[in-house]
Amino acid sequence: MPVAEGRGSGANNVFAEPDLINFGDLPEAINALLQQGVAAYRHDRARADQLFRQALASAPKELPTYFCLYKIHTYQGNLDHAQAAAERGLREAATQAGWNPDWRQWQPQAVLPQGPGRFALYTLKALAFIHLRQDRRPQAKQILERLRQLDPAGAVGWPVVAALAEGIE
Repeated sequence: MPVAEGRGSGANNVFAEPDLINFGDLPEAINALLQQGVAAYRHDRARADQLFRQALASAPKELPTYFCLYKIHTYQGNLDHAQAAAERGLREAATQAGWNPDWRQWQPQAVLPQGPGRFALYTLKALAFIHLRQDRRPQAKQILERLRQLDPAGAVGWPVVAALAEGIE
């Protein structure tokens, strides 16, 4: 998962503060596009989407771009766009981690993975949340059950989504 935290007091909401975001080790041009997209999101959401998509087209293997896209579209309620970005990012992260593209085939690891593997688990959690927002509870529950097996300690935050799912029922 990218280290999508602000360098100042806005670390809890990646799009709330004017601080630069630490997306990790990225090519300078891609980082610049993502930073511009974060800044644009505050006043021009269409421009933010355009900048993030430009970054994705330029460097489709850079996982933070998927994060930015599914995050902004989830915030805006554009859940089909959020789902598409999350699914695409999930496939890319799985490929980079050397995992099956189908998350149902993933096997629990002795140690929670870092890098692309952690991004994949984090994005799977995001996908569960997106499904909940789309009122697709069976899909969300299936993902959450798999995350219970893959990340029993809840390190990527899936227990929060599971609690939301339980609260809906």
